Amino acid sequence: MSARGGSRQRASALVAVLAGGRGRRLGGEKALVELGGRTLISYPLRAARGAGLEALVVAKGDTALPPVHAPVLREPDQPRHPLCGVVAALQHVRGAGRSRRPVLVVACDMPFVSAALLGWLARRNGETVAVEVAGRVQPFPALYRPAQLERLEAELAAARPLRATLELLQATVVSEQALRAFGEPRRLCFSVNEPGDLQAVRRWLAS
Repeated sequence: MSARGGSRQRASALVAVLAGGRGRRLGGEKALVELGGRTLISYPLRAARGAGLEALVVAKGDTALPPVHAPVLREPDQPRHPLCGVVAALQHVRGAGRSRRPVLVVACDMPFVSAALLGWLARRNGETVAVEVAGRVQPFPALYRPAQLERLEAELAAARPLRATLELLQATVVSEQALRAFGEPRRLCFSVNEPGDLQAVRRWLAS
């Protein structure tokens, strides 16, 4: 079976776009940052739509958002940790009576994550699925299932780094070689965290 082919089972994953970070290094709310005439958050949302997947934005109560054309789930104000958004999305799925529905988590600052990659990851087997770039497991994108919720809640309470949590959960790791079927792995998983990153992305978009 090819990487692009994935499973024949219908993808029912919910894409959770996390937008709860402060964006201090970038100078303000990441979701509002302009890139190529669009907001930064619009890129992963468009990728989710292109993959035929329902998307949800997860943000703090005080997070400023542009019009996103997707439901917005407000996570608790504390703690400030990416797992807070992951846990909130999984709680949302379980509360909706969809206890088998996986949640595919991406960050709002990932302009190059593609529809093809999201669609493929949404169909992966495994309780938790993550990707590897340059020999390191990446925090995003990653696929979680509601069965992991209690363990993730405990990890959040312990404030453990997300990479350490993925290791603890023995996530199924998609190799960099497999990612190359969808593009250049570093770009696919690139996050805009500071002004230099934004400048690099603008150069990539212009090239």
